[in-house]
Amino acid sequence: MLTLFFSLGLLLLLGLLLKFAFADGNNSLRVLNSIFVIDLVFAPVVWITGANRGIGEALAKQFASLGAKLIFSARNEAELFRIKSELKGKYAPEHVKVLRLNLPSSEERLQNVVERAVSLFPGDGVDYLIHNAAYEGPKSNAVDASEENLEATFGVNVFGTISLTKLVTPHMLKRGGGHFVVISSAAGKVPSPGQAIYAASKHALQGYFHTLRSEFFQKGSKVTVVCPGPIETSNGTGTSTSEDKNSPEKRVSSERCAELTIIAASHNLKEAWISHQPELLVMYLVQYMPSLGLWLMDKVGGGKRVEVAEKKVS
Repeated sequence: MLTLFFSLGLLLLLGLLLKFAFADGNNSLRVLNSIFVIDLVFAPVVWITGANRGIGEALAKQFASLGAKLIFSARNEAELFRIKSELKGKYAPEHVKVLRLNLPSSEERLQNVVERAVSLFPGDGVDYLIHNAAYEGPKSNAVDASEENLEATFGVNVFGTISLTKLVTPHMLKRGGGHFVVISSAAGKVPSPGQAIYAASKHALQGYFHTLRSEFFQKGSKVTVVCPGPIETSNGTGTSTSEDKNSPEKRVSSERCAELTIIAASHNLKEAWISHQPELLVMYLVQYMPSLGLWLMDKVGGGKRVEVAEKKVS
């Protein structure tokens, strides 16, 4: 009998290890994905920044098909109108709103954009603001990163995103809280050689939004931080990498990333990780066994990874 229980336990462990080996998200996300079908209880107003390609475009298409009322923004209006024409859903494409947005912008300009956004669907405001707009500069080590790269990365990823959030939050609180979905990165969780400035911007975002949720939780504010690893997007770049499609690393498709993001947001997960192995394993190690995880990252040759990345860019 003892041998039988041992064998069953071993088989269960092997099954769990196999599932983890082929996983593309953290445990909570995978459980929700296996149990629930995505279903929006009501028709929320969803505002997506950086909606002109990649994850943002995939989110727009999937939210539209689920019956959401969409506002999407980016600098490239032509691309936004192209995507709008391709949308299908209860409110798409006829009632989808295109709202041009530059990040960073002056407070006055952002205030004007926010006032327009909250009035585009009279009486509905904005239920979800999905912060997907991001900038990633050329790869370099932490010391050689240029001032231009530093200013551009923090301008879009941190200052612009936070400024927009500060202006939208009061409108959301008046209607019960609202939900911020922040597309961060695995680079905001683990050391990312060659991406020091980008990683710093994502760490800053996560610190800000986790704190915002704690401060306004009692007033109904919700925050979901999504941390994708390498993502295959429409132009071949990833959320946390700018390497080409010939890279040997396994990437999650932008469509799958969008699907898992909507699952995470609709079930109010506070944080979700989306990636294949080995990035997913590294995130677990750094989160739950930081000494081991960080030691491992130091030993796998961060400096060599930077050199390889820089050669690909040059």
